[in-house]
Amino acid sequence: MGLQIGIVGLPNVGKSTLFNALLKRQQALVANYPFATIEPNVGVVEVPDERLSMLAEIVHTNKIVYATVEFVDIAGLVKGAATGAGLGNKFLSHIREVDVIVQVLRDFADTEVVKEGSVDPKSDYVLVTDELILKDLETVIKMKEGKTLREKGMEKKKDLVEKLYDGLNSGKPAREILTTEENWELAADLFLLTMKKEIEVLNVAENDPRLQEYAGEEVVISAKVESELSGLAEADAKAYLAELGIVESGLDKLIRKAYETLGKISFLTAGEIEARAWTIDQGMKAPEAAGVIHTDFTKKFIKAKVATYDDFVKFAGWKGAAEAGKVRLEGKGYVMQDGDVVEFMIGG
Repeated sequence: MGLQIGIVGLPNVGKSTLFNALLKRQQALVANYPFATIEPNVGVVEVPDERLSMLAEIVHTNKIVYATVEFVDIAGLVKGAATGAGLGNKFLSHIREVDVIVQVLRDFADTEVVKEGSVDPKSDYVLVTDELILKDLETVIKMKEGKTLREKGMEKKKDLVEKLYDGLNSGKPAREILTTEENWELAADLFLLTMKKEIEVLNVAENDPRLQEYAGEEVVISAKVESELSGLAEADAKAYLAELGIVESGLDKLIRKAYETLGKISFLTAGEIEARAWTIDQGMKAPEAAGVIHTDFTKKFIKAKVATYDDFVKFAGWKGAAEAGKVRLEGKGYVMQDGDVVEFMIGG
């Protein structure tokens, strides 16, 4: 259930600086990462979750395992990528694999960094989006001209393809054209790039007052600040952020935004072996959540022992929470909530 976030942007917008900061963060995580090899263009970082350190203290464990997010550094885009310019085809094929696209948009002035192909955040966004739309249009035209839509029972799909063709031609991304759940299902096998959810990231100067804002539609970061933070110990990083008047690092804000955008939440487990966060879809039921820990657990699920994070902490663990009547036994229909502390009961 890990997330893959694709970082895209024009040349010299700060994409590489941001990704290099991610790679530095990754080094502390590599030993615990469950796969032996991490591709050079993938940075794996922890999802910030202060709840885990409190759980670890309560259950007396030194091991904390955070949920992780993969950031994929997608080959730089230039005008004409949709027709193969630059590393266009590689760029576009990598986008198909990610869960959400992060567009890094430069919004700072620096005479020493050439702003090649980049004019301002708004026009940069339009340029990148137009390339994705053009590639999707190519996909739709192939479908439109192929034999599949002539087969019996394909009337709805044919109508949708026509609708996509007209919409993409007018400059609309697919997510604005697919207005019904049925349309989304019909379009699923087209794998259109502009069906992906997006996050806009403004890369600003390190002294930009917007860095001090906690939330907004766009994520405001300074790749330069993130680069400096990535080389500091945790206590020093917190002190540096406080000095700048910043509540939370840009990367942490971006991870939280990705969770929000994709409808993800975390449930927590806490025992003597480890305190751990698990990523699931919002609205997921208990048996499927158990299957995130181990695939067999979904079929063998019996019950879930659940306490809210606040109750678990307030009453100092399972024993205290149970004595206070704050532990529930939930069945197969239970919808998981963010911050649930859970022990799954599994049959043989």
